[in-house]
Amino acid sequence: MNKRLGFVGIIIEDRKENAPKVNEILSLYSEIISARMGLPYREKNFSVITLIVEATTDQLGALTGKLGKIDGVSVKSSLSKV
Repeated sequence: MNKRLGFVGIIIEDRKENAPKVNEILSLYSEIISARMGLPYREKNFSVITLIVEATTDQLGALTGKLGKIDGVSVKSSLSKV
C-alpha cells in the first residue's frame, strides 16, 4: 500500500466534553501523524485541529471514520494524488 501526504481538519464542538475523545483516537493513529496544530476557541467552546498525515487511504479512512462518529466533531481530509 502506498502512503501519501495529506491533511485532516477537525472541528470540535463542546471541546471540554469531546476533546479527550478526539485525543484518544489521535493517539491510536500517532504513527501516521507528522504534524499537529490546535487552536482552542474558548469563547464558543470549540477547538480546531489540523493534522499533516502520511497515510494510505485505508488508514486515513479509519482515522476520519472514528473521529466522525463522535457527536459534535466534524472532519474533512484529503490526500495527495501521488
